[in-house]
Amino acid sequence: MRPLTATRRHRALPRDPAPSKWKYKYQRMMLTPGVRGMLRVGVPLALVGIIAVSWYSHEENRVATVAKWEELKDKVQQRPEFMISEMAVTGTDESLSAQVLSALPMTFPVSSFELDLEAMRKAVEVLDGVRSARVRLGDAGTLQIDVNPRVPVALWRDGETLRLIDEEGVFAGFAAARAERLDLPLIAGDGAQEHIAEALSLYRDAKPLHDRLRGLVRMGERRWDVVLDRDQRIMLPADGPVAALDRVIVLQQANDLLDRDVAVVDMRNADRPTLRMNKEAADALRRVSSD
Repeated sequence: MRPLTATRRHRALPRDPAPSKWKYKYQRMMLTPGVRGMLRVGVPLALVGIIAVSWYSHEENRVATVAKWEELKDKVQQRPEFMISEMAVTGTDESLSAQVLSALPMTFPVSSFELDLEAMRKAVEVLDGVRSARVRLGDAGTLQIDVNPRVPVALWRDGETLRLIDEEGVFAGFAAARAERLDLPLIAGDGAQEHIAEALSLYRDAKPLHDRLRGLVRMGERRWDVVLDRDQRIMLPADGPVAALDRVIVLQQANDLLDRDVAVVDMRNADRPTLRMNKEAADALRRVSSD
């Protein structure tokens, strides 16, 4: 029997079914979920992205894309169900409603997509007579403006201007003349609007004098003068003005103090009230004294 050569011995060995080292690593990598997902999804997406970037890099393609997008957007935004045909203002009177409409100039119909409701709300709340506002899209193509108005509680004479102010001392509008709002108390003086609560308390307390009451004047930004007809004044202290006014009213009811020739009732010193006579009475007193 002939001896086996090296080639014949190699051929005679059984074949090893195991893959090589690199083939084994390749097979393991292909079995990894991340790699399989990348090949199934990532590679196609990358190819699509490369194609899209290459196509969009041309100026004419970009212009055409933007134009098509704007056309589609306009078709959606201009649909009848998105169009606003009118504006409605509720919660206030005709004068303030007119101011609101003037603050929001619009040409109808207009698409609801073109409206900045937050900016419109801020524009309405800037108005003097508006405490707060709500802007919303109502039914049947209506832009609804719900206004919470400031309710004026007094007139503040600021120089030659009559301003309406609310209970917080905030401007609520203007009055052309005192006769327009005789239902409101009149205050004057620097800083008067900052002490509106105290002024209203004095007005309520001065109810027995309402027929003669002309207004309240803030003096030196620290105290009040009550102004009556016949050029009479009640000078109140900075502390406890209501109690001082009560004392004057008691004197009026008991002794008709304010019906006499008195120009000023000075209550600034609670321990020493002072009366100042008017000019005619003072002149008469001097003549009597000289005689």
